[in-house]
Amino acid sequence: MTSFECHRISEGRAEGELLISADDMCFYLVNPEDGTVIEEGHALHGVSIAGKILSFPNGKGSSVVQADGLFQLQKTGHAPRAMIIRNPDTTLVASAIILEIPLVDRLGEDFYAVAHDGLVVDVDADAQQVTVQEEG
Repeated sequence: MTSFECHRISEGRAEGELLISADDMCFYLVNPEDGTVIEEGHALHGVSIAGKILSFPNGKGSSVVQADGLFQLQKTGHAPRAMIIRNPDTTLVASAIILEIPLVDRLGEDFYAVAHDGLVVDVDADAQQVTVQEEG
């Protein structure tokens, strides 16, 4: 196992399968019934984020649609287990804290060099560590 330092934004801990988006996320454009991204042209279009450790660059959309979209996902049990973000915004930060979804940032490029979809990671925001489980 390899650990990487991060910065805690929203406390908590979650382990799961990593899902990486090259595109910014608007949670209002994710179907709350199954967690599938419905935004046309999005890197994750047709992919479910439910129960994943979701890594993405930025949030996008107005504060109302971002907060409501994430809330609807949480309410139906299809929210990500934790989020890793490169550039946090106020709405996403507030939403993650209120909904108690672990959210971290400031991971170094060494993490992104090994990160890929399907990798099992443990996001421990409280300890400010992201641990990657060895493959194989």
